[in-house]
Amino acid sequence: MSQHSAHEDHTGPIKKPSQLLWVSLALFVLPVIIIIGLVYYVTSAAKPAAGASDPEKAVAQRIQKVGMVEVRDANRPLRPAEEVYKVQCAACHDAGAAGAPKLADAGAWGARIKQGYDTLLNSALKGKGAMGAQSGGDFSDAEIARAVVFMANKAGAKFEEPAAPVQAKAAQ
Repeated sequence: MSQHSAHEDHTGPIKKPSQLLWVSLALFVLPVIIIIGLVYYVTSAAKPAAGASDPEKAVAQRIQKVGMVEVRDANRPLRPAEEVYKVQCAACHDAGAAGAPKLADAGAWGARIKQGYDTLLNSALKGKGAMGAQSGGDFSDAEIARAVVFMANKAGAKFEEPAAPVQAKAAQ
């Protein structure tokens, strides 16, 4: 065995330094190009924000303040109880949705009326069962209280309609 053939048995496919340079460069650049391509592929799809067609509006909704202060005219006259009922309560209490007692159904309201006005008002303001809290909505607590009295009285209760808070303070 000659010295030349022994030397060739131990060599690889790279014979020249320029070949080594090109292979090293390719082994470095090729993965970088593949990674850049994958990142571009993953981020290029148009993905609208969850449930929104307007991304700016969706961002504004996600970063909105947790609480808000609403200034209302405390001296405005109270709305009639029947109007409050029609706007706030009728959707469920007219149809009896989710177990809500229907308006003027003495059988359904009887047990509730026996618990008393304060219990009924507390349930309306803070919520009970499937009914959400009515306090803090478009109507004042006094207007909700008057609607509670309206519904209970239609079912046979004899509750007295609460006076407006300003009138109550003046009476004291």
